[in-house]
Amino acid sequence: MSTQLSESKIEEIRKDFSFFDRDGNGQIDLPEFIELLTVISPKTKASHVQEGFKIIDSNDDGYIDFEEFLEWWQEGWWEY
Repeated sequence: MSTQLSESKIEEIRKDFSFFDRDGNGQIDLPEFIELLTVISPKTKASHVQEGFKIIDSNDDGYIDFEEFLEWWQEGWWEY
């Protein structure tokens, strides 16, 4: 990602990430991601949720870590 974010913006995004990381393990799993999309993009179709999760989970470990989340947030993919 070529866009440089300020430290305060990164911290704001980290707080958003932590809010949806309900179990506090530093990763967002699929149920947490579903909740996240329900809040930030209520019109998202259920059929797109799992597909989106797989795209964001770039290392294919079944979780979205903060770096993956940050990249996704910067891309604005959540703005459906």
